[in-house]
Amino acid sequence: MAKKRPQTRAKQPQLKDGEIPVVGAREPCPCGSGRRYKACHGRAAAHAVTELVHRPFEGLAGEGDWVALRELVPAATVELKLRESLPEGVPSVTLATVLPMAWPALRRDDGSVLLGLQNDTASGDISRDLADTLQRALTARPGTPVEGRRAPADGPRLQDLLDPEGAFEPVVHSGFEFWVPDAENATAEVTASLERANAAAIPTVKLSGVDAAYWCETPDKNHLRWVMPHEEEQLLDALARLHAAGRSGLGEGTRLVGSFRAHGLTVPVWDLPTGVTADDVEKPAAEFAERLAAALATDEPLTADERRARGGLTNRQVTLS
Repeated sequence: MAKKRPQTRAKQPQLKDGEIPVVGAREPCPCGSGRRYKACHGRAAAHAVTELVHRPFEGLAGEGDWVALRELVPAATVELKLRESLPEGVPSVTLATVLPMAWPALRRDDGSVLLGLQNDTASGDISRDLADTLQRALTARPGTPVEGRRAPADGPRLQDLLDPEGAFEPVVHSGFEFWVPDAENATAEVTASLERANAAAIPTVKLSGVDAAYWCETPDKNHLRWVMPHEEEQLLDALARLHAAGRSGLGEGTRLVGSFRAHGLTVPVWDLPTGVTADDVEKPAAEFAERLAAALATDEPLTADERRARGGLTNRQVTLS
């Protein structure tokens, strides 16, 4: 058999790390190392993209409300203020819990931007993915949606784009009419889509007396879901102290039943009788906040009853993200 002729590789130009383009995982790395991209520069790039950021909204005004709108609230909007002036032709930027067709963002006919929060993201950093979508929406053609994509690993995050002094004030809606400027004159297709979305939305109200607490109505009972900024272990200890003392409720017939864990924050959940409205829990929630503050300030070891209460609360904790 004839011998195989030795194969020679074309010499690749040597590039700096910051200049390495993204290629297919099995393609030769553009740096010229001779290895596949996934085994060379692609390894660091993949790690940067997939590494989970535990608290993606940390440092933003209203972190608890960001978490609530991402995971708990069906229909809400928030006007966003950017660090820099808005581009010409962009009158406003609005965060929305969800957009039609689950679009990541939409540039409306009038040039305004809607940014969707409840979308799947391509990386482990929701903040970076949203910032990338926002930047592309600002330059999109009016009247067009913005598709999702993998954000550059070195791209900006929301913390880099939003004004740190800007208020974060969610407006909770009963439905998704904010999707269209003139819902009354919408087409039959749009009207049908709105009706389907509205039928699936759980009635939700944001409490005004405490931060990031949301009442919601379900067929069997009502609930209060309250996103809290405290360190998880310290918060669970404080909740256990109150629970063991019979002081964790929000009034007659209410009960602290457990908590969610979402984006690095803990979300205690109370069951409420069907007749208890959001207005009914405003005062009890404010009073509970005072009791919780006192419990958080206590550093005494937990008693046996408190440890049992803590174990029960921990066993009923569900991780959303």
